[in-house]
Amino acid sequence: QKVTVEVLDHLEHLALVDFRDAEGVERLQKAIQFADQLRDVNTDGVEPMDSVLEDRCLYLRDDDVTEGNCTNELLKNAREKVEEYFVAPPGNIPLPKLEERETILQSS
Repeated sequence: QKVTVEVLDHLEHLALVDFRDAEGVERLQKAIQFADQLRDVNTDGVEPMDSVLEDRCLYLRDDDVTEGNCTNELLKNAREKVEEYFVAPPGNIPLPKLEERETILQSS
């Protein structure tokens, strides 16, 4: 199954991973092929799990607030903010343009 340019673009933005070279695209395609094996597993009659620890009771700790009302102080640490929210960086890698990705996909 081939990976489209649009899927590649979407995955790069979600994962902040660079699939710019043929090796990165090949690694992604192998991962997809590996995951596709799950489609062959018969899950008829198998109840979905609520937790991987279904046989154990999960305990929540008390959430005691010891400090607060420091929004402005915390936002001073933000490199960029919009209203009262931190703006996440677009990623730690420069993402290629769609045209560049198309070339990479065609060569793989």
